[in-house]
Amino acid sequence: MLDPASGILRRDGQPVPLGQRAIALLTALLDADGRPVGKDALIEAGWPGLMVEEGNLSVQIAHLRKALGQRPDGQEWIVTLPRLGYRLFRSQTPTADIGDDIFPSLAILPFENLSGDPEQQYFADGVVDDVITALSRFRSFAVIARNTSFVYRGMGDVRKIAGELGVKYVLEGSLRKSGNRLRIYARLVDAAANMQLWAQSFDGDLEDVFEFQDRITESVAIGIEPHVQRAELEHARRERPGSISVYDICLQVLPKILAETSRQNAEAHALLTEALEREPDNARILALASYTLEHRRTMGWPPFGPDDAEKCVALARRGIELAKGDATIMATCGMSLIQVGREYDWGLAIMQAAVDLNPNSLSVVVRAGIAHVHCGNLDRGQQYLTRAHRLSPLDPYAHITFCGLADIEMIRGNYEQSLLWASRSLALNPNFDPTVWILITDNMNLGRVEEAKRFLQHLLRIAPDSTLASIAAGQATKIPERRALVLEGLRSAGLPEA
Repeated sequence: MLDPASGILRRDGQPVPLGQRAIALLTALLDADGRPVGKDALIEAGWPGLMVEEGNLSVQIAHLRKALGQRPDGQEWIVTLPRLGYRLFRSQTPTADIGDDIFPSLAILPFENLSGDPEQQYFADGVVDDVITALSRFRSFAVIARNTSFVYRGMGDVRKIAGELGVKYVLEGSLRKSGNRLRIYARLVDAAANMQLWAQSFDGDLEDVFEFQDRITESVAIGIEPHVQRAELEHARRERPGSISVYDICLQVLPKILAETSRQNAEAHALLTEALEREPDNARILALASYTLEHRRTMGWPPFGPDDAEKCVALARRGIELAKGDATIMATCGMSLIQVGREYDWGLAIMQAAVDLNPNSLSVVVRAGIAHVHCGNLDRGQQYLTRAHRLSPLDPYAHITFCGLADIEMIRGNYEQSLLWASRSLALNPNFDPTVWILITDNMNLGRVEEAKRFLQHLLRIAPDSTLASIAAGQATKIPERRALVLEGLRSAGLPEA
């Protein structure tokens, strides 16, 4: 424990002998909150206004290291960053507006130039610069700044680099040039587990260098988010199975929400209610709690209480108020305003603002597409959903994207094409009610009555309380004919009115 005011460092309550300069240096490292501190800044902190040799700093750092001892893993508390400075090791990564809960962090290393052409290094560095900028828009993980991560050019040992920077994930890659062709390879590594989470290669012509660079940037950015999220969930399951921290609750509720069942939705809502009691102003929890209520109403599942709609909208409004530019939170709350609050224009405006803030967030782009399907422009909705599918074709939660594309084709009367998208959605998640509504409606409009009734039985197995009234109550009504098409298909197949 350090008391900067008195200049006393204590271990187990007993003073640790340290001089004034060592205390000043330790204070500067602590104030950096785990971030690197340059040598010039440390010299100014320890010897304000004086010109001293760098060796004096090295002596004081060595003295500090001896006083602090070693970490439980046998490593030093003060980490040397080659050609940059020092940082004080933190066993937890930096926080981001979630109380005491910890977000994951990511370092993007300079891509290796394998082309044999030194002039191509500028292109590789430009790609990394753009990727860092794109990923810095995400609020769900922290990204190490370029000036720090580029210090590790050519060092190669990912686990060692991750340990020195205090990050969980590392993105690395390479560039190879052959004639007029370029190939970029990128991979995301869970450094602690020494496991590759994601990898992709990109091929393009030098003539289209900027378009190629943009394509790499958006593909890497939109591909990383779900993989980091799933890796964090696995960490929570393995390492913190009994944790009830707010961040862990966020991780626990996501698979429950995306399971698309009434029971797991209720379990998620109970966890989020518990979290809100502890942190009533946590925007992420507010957004997720709003989402569980919105989804329950949209699906036509039995309500928790008579005031579900009012609670949903109140949570969404509060979440937007506290979002602080977090695009995912804004998009989640915007959907609640559209689906439950019937605030169509406001909700769409929030969706557009979320896309502007982070056009590379898969969850944001998908929600914007679905919002337009419900109450906006079908062409715009199709653009968003098609882009989401193109950029993340293996997304395990793509049932929502496919269902949205099926909905658009159904509204346009392209029932065969709609069936193709809906079937892909059903294959990924057989519990998503709207997919089954579309399959019933498509088959009825194609005269395949027996097939429609078969899907109706499936609907009543996964959602036995479904009625025309419950589904109608949960669907947006700005463009009534879109909702009426589904309701008529369900009615013709034999779904009860109430």
